Amino acid sequence: ARTTPLVLPSVGATGFINGITEFAGGTAIPFHSHNCEESVVLLSGHAFLDIEDKTYELKPLDTTFLPANVSHRFRNKSETEPMKILWIYASVSATRTLTDSGETRPVAAEHAK
Repeated sequence: ARTTPLVLPSVGATGFINGITEFAGGTAIPFHSHNCEESVVLLSGHAFLDIEDKTYELKPLDTTFLPANVSHRFRNKSETEPMKILWIYASVSATRTLTDSGETRPVAAEHAK
């Protein structure tokens, strides 16, 4: 997956952060959770959103709401075509905790310019 950060504390954000991530065909990110609410808009392609034990199919412009501390992941439905999402976290101090390992990192630090 390739991410383009848009709004981070480095540009003066104090209430939220966002960016765009593009997934190559067949790409899935690992299950993880955040310490704040998240919204994701599927900009292009087709995706699956796995939330704990449920799976939802997404088409372009579908918008998700993910509560804090809920394990989830996004997967590209296509093995060949890319998909692109816009992600928005409700805190500049958003963290990502990997479900399997428990490793936690600040989201903004992952995408610092």
